[in-house]
Amino acid sequence: MIKWDERRLIVKVANLYYFEGWTQAQIANKIGVSRPVISKLLNKAREQGIVEIYIKDENAHTVELEQKLEKAFQLKEVIVIPTAGLTSEMVKRSIGKATSSYVSKKLDNIDSLGISWGSTLSHFVQEYPFEQNRNLKIVPLVGGMGRKLVDIHSNLLAYQLAQKMNCNCSYLYAPAMVDSIELKERLVQSDDIAMVLEEGRNVNMAIVGIGTPFKSSTMVLMDYLKDEDLLSLKKAGAVGDIGSRFYDALGQQIEHPLNDLVIGLELKDLQKIPEVIGVVVGSHKVDSIEAALKGDYLDVLITDDATAHALLNTSIY
Repeated sequence: MIKWDERRLIVKVANLYYFEGWTQAQIANKIGVSRPVISKLLNKAREQGIVEIYIKDENAHTVELEQKLEKAFQLKEVIVIPTAGLTSEMVKRSIGKATSSYVSKKLDNIDSLGISWGSTLSHFVQEYPFEQNRNLKIVPLVGGMGRKLVDIHSNLLAYQLAQKMNCNCSYLYAPAMVDSIELKERLVQSDDIAMVLEEGRNVNMAIVGIGTPFKSSTMVLMDYLKDEDLLSLKKAGAVGDIGSRFYDALGQQIEHPLNDLVIGLELKDLQKIPEVIGVVVGSHKVDSIEAALKGDYLDVLITDDATAHALLNTSIY
C-alpha cells in the first residue's frame, strides 16, 4: 500500500512530466532528488494505474498487429494497412502505396529487383513514384505472356516499374504455364529464357503475390486452371501458390503436373533470395499466407488489418 505522501509525489511528478512537458532532469531539480528517482516514480505511476497511456490513432491497432506477426512468424518486418471505411479497390491502392514506400527506402544497396505477377502487384507498380535508379535492373520471376489480363503479367509490370525507376528490365518471353513438358524444356533451354531465369535466381530483392487456387483465383480467370485442375490440386493438398508454383499446408511445393509446366522460379529459389516481400490482400488467403510463412518463403509481409487479424487467429504459433 503506497502512503499518501508518496502517492501525492507520484501524481505531482506525473503531472509535470505528462501534462506540463517537463523533462525528468527538470523535475528532479525542482523536487531535489536524482533523475533515476523520477524515472522510478513514473514507472510506479503506470504500475499503480495512476497513469494509463493510450495511443489515439488509427495506426495503433495495426502497429500492434505488425509486432505480433513479426514475433509469431520471425519476420524481418510486417506492414499492416487499416481498412476501415475503404472499398476493396481502395484497400489495394493503400497496399500498393505502402509497398512502394517500403521498397523505395530499401534500394540503396540493391542492384536487381525481381517481380512476380498479379493484381495486387499491379497496384504497387501504379503507386510507385517516378525516381532515378539507373543502376538497378528489374527482372520478371515468372513467365508473362498471354492474351488475358495482360496488365498484370510479370513482363508488363517489370517494364512499367523500370519506367518509374528510370532503369533497365529483362523480359521473360514465355507464358507462366505451358501445355507440355516437352515445350517447357525447349523454352527453358533457349538462351534468352535461361538467362532471365538465372537473373531471377540472383536478384537481391523480390516482390511476390500470394494466391489461392480455390477462391477468387486470377489463374482461373486467365484460363490457366480448369475445373479438373482444381480438383486434382485439392486432392494433392494444394493451399496456395507463389509465382504459379503450388504448395501444401506445410509450405512444401507439391508434386503435381501443373508445377512441372511452370516457367519461372522454383519455390526453393525464393528461399535463397536475400529479401522476399509478400504483398497480399484478403482474409480468404489466410491459409495460403500461413503455409507460405511455414515454407520460409517470405522475409517481409505487407497486408491489410482484416487479413492480419485472421492470420493471428488461425495461427498455431
